[in-house]
Amino acid sequence: MEDETCDLLCLDLPHAEAVRTALPPVSDLEGAAARAKALGDPTRLRIALALATGGPMCGCDLAWVTGLAANLVSHHARVLRSCGLASSRRDGKLVVYRLTALGHELLAVLGFPRVHGIHGVTDTVATEQPVKGWPAGPLDLAGAVVA
Repeated sequence: MEDETCDLLCLDLPHAEAVRTALPPVSDLEGAAARAKALGDPTRLRIALALATGGPMCGCDLAWVTGLAANLVSHHARVLRSCGLASSRRDGKLVVYRLTALGHELLAVLGFPRVHGIHGVTDTVATEQPVKGWPAGPLDLAGAVVA
């Protein structure tokens, strides 16, 4: 199809208005867009998958596992952390990163099955708080509108 615009201006007003009313405001979508953008980068996706597979890891281990420079891993892990997909804690001189429950859920939405880690345990903690604007449990995409 060469031209993907309608040749005739028409509007199913009741349907269109119902859909428009059901959409969240753009300001409510900024966090979701940031998370999608974060995992849209192959480097960050690789880091997230490494955390999903190996559980909590220090930046040095992540750098070795992913084959990236430590400062690059630190930068990308900070982006994942800033949008709620990863968390970090200082352990002495080390910074240890882990994937959050939301990070695991978004990887699953992208088609990566929930990984139970190489030791058979996930690193998801049941007590972690949900990210503001996101459901506390698993993502329910049954009623999602995809553009």
